[in-house]
Parts: sequence; structure tokens; C-alpha cells
Amino acid sequence: MAFDKKTFRRKLVLSLLFPFLYITILIFRILPIRWVRRFAVFVGGRFYNMADKSRTRALDNLRMIYGNETTESERISMAQQVFIEEIKSFFDYMAYSHVTDKKKFFKLIEVEGEEHLRKAYEQGKGVICLIPHLSSWEFAAITPPMLGYETSAASKSMKMKLLEDMMVRFRGRRGMKNITREGSYKKLVEVLRKGECLILMIDQDTKVKSVFVDFMGKQAYTPLGASRLALETGALIVPMVMTRKADDNYRFNIYPELPVVKTGNTEADLWENTQRQTKVMEEMVRAYPTQWVWMHRRWKTTPEAVEAYRRQKAKSTLQ
Repeated sequence: MAFDKKTFRRKLVLSLLFPFLYITILIFRILPIRWVRRFAVFVGGRFYNMADKSRTRALDNLRMIYGNETTESERISMAQQVFIEEIKSFFDYMAYSHVTDKKKFFKLIEVEGEEHLRKAYEQGKGVICLIPHLSSWEFAAITPPMLGYETSAASKSMKMKLLEDMMVRFRGRRGMKNITREGSYKKLVEVLRKGECLILMIDQDTKVKSVFVDFMGKQAYTPLGASRLALETGALIVPMVMTRKADDNYRFNIYPELPVVKTGNTEADLWENTQRQTKVMEEMVRAYPTQWVWMHRRWKTTPEAVEAYRRQKAKSTLQ
């Protein structure tokens, strides 16, 4: 394997910065949370000004979706709020990363609709907790285990091993079991067959098996893992979302079970269920547009690009 100088340099820089990150986390833990959040607003504003590619991508996405109903200045304001929310939710998570006391945890996070999760969980078929990348999705992922439900989550390996180990440790303190996404499908099935909760997020364009469905009025390449797992295991799907309240703390909304379509036509069922799940994700994003990750390249994969790739692959196979 050829030496990748760019990757080596990035990993080296991240490793050198890690001690400073850890010291910052320790400081956040002892400071009043209002100070941490004020600092987050400052950092988020600087991040917006300095991250040219991410800022441009967020503004382009907002223009594509909200261009007919907002002005440019309104979209700039929305994008700024998005960047601030991303930093603020990350800082909040770091400040509370050591908290395992339920009374203190749920003083920060108000839960609504737990009866929907409890009803699904008690059926013993496994529960797919469908969560979008909205506000603090890290808090969202650890809330079910903090509520007392056996919970695992599938996550992509991070570029920085030290950071990944730290995040897995923070999650584990609150009872969440981490499963790396690579080669994990069998483990995901096992979790659900044991009747446990499984955290899944399908609102991003990734390299996993996906289908094109409508999201915000545009065709978006969307992971079909939740649909496949539900059809194969009989697990129930319960959407849930973390949002920031006016008082700067959080509300975790758990929605009623989302029925799974089973007609016997696997391909059609996978598409239909993924579209229904995506519709719920869209409703969440539209309700809280300044708390979603607009800087993500959600619509980067196009039907034309996928078709071109398939033709090229078929051509290479024949040669």
C-alpha cells in the first residue's frame, strides 16, 4: 500500500491536538454550563466564517430547499444558527460526558412520549430507534439506555482512534453498546433478535446500501438498513428526535411506532418503508430547520451518477 502523506499528516495533527481537547473537556465539566454555551456561540460564529466549504455547502442546500420562501439574508442567518447549534450541542455533550446520575441527566433532557418506546420494547421483537442528525444526536443516542432500555448503536469508525475510543467510553458510561458499522449487519440482527433497542440514523448520504427516495422535495440516496432489518427480524420502528428548547436545554420526543409495510415484494417493500421513514425525518427537519446538519452533502449522489457507475461496472465485468 502506497504511503498517503496527506492522511498521515492529518492523523498526526489530530493526535497532537487530542491532549488539548481532553483538557478542554475537563474544564467544561467544572464551568457553569451557561459559560460553556456562551463560548460555543463565539466558536460557532468563528467556525461559520472560517469553514468556507462547509458554509458554502450549507448555504447551497438551504437555497435549494428554501430558496423560494426565504431571502438570502434569512438563509445566511439560518446557516449561522446551524453552525452555532452544532458547536453548542458538541460542547454540551462534552460538559456532561461524565454524568451518569439519571436525576441530573434528565434535568438537562426532558422526555416526551416514552410510552411509545416502552410499548414497542415490551413486545420483545427488538426496536429500531430511528434518529436524525438534529441538534445533539449524541445525547439522543444515549437517552434510551439512560431510560433503562438495553441499547446498541451502529456507528462509523472515526479517523482519529483516540477520539473514537473516548466517545465509545462516554457512550458506554450511559449504558450504550457501540457497534462499528463496518461488517456489523450480523451483530445488528443479533441485537434486535434479543429484543433490544438499536439506534440507526438514515438521514445522510453514506456508502452503505441505499435507495433514492424523496427528501425535502429532492431525490436523496438513503440507507435502507432500517427497512431491511425490520423486514428480516420483525423489529418495530420507533422514530425519536432530540431538539433544543427555548431555555437552551433539550427535549427528546419519542413518536408512535411507524408501521412496517410487508407485501412480499422485497424490493418494493424496502423502497416504500425507506420512503416512509424519510418522510418522518423530513417532518422533524422542517420543524427545526436550524438544528439540522445542512453542511452535510445530503444530495451528493444522483441517480445519473449511480447509473453511470453501474454501466461502467458492467462494462468492466465483460472485459
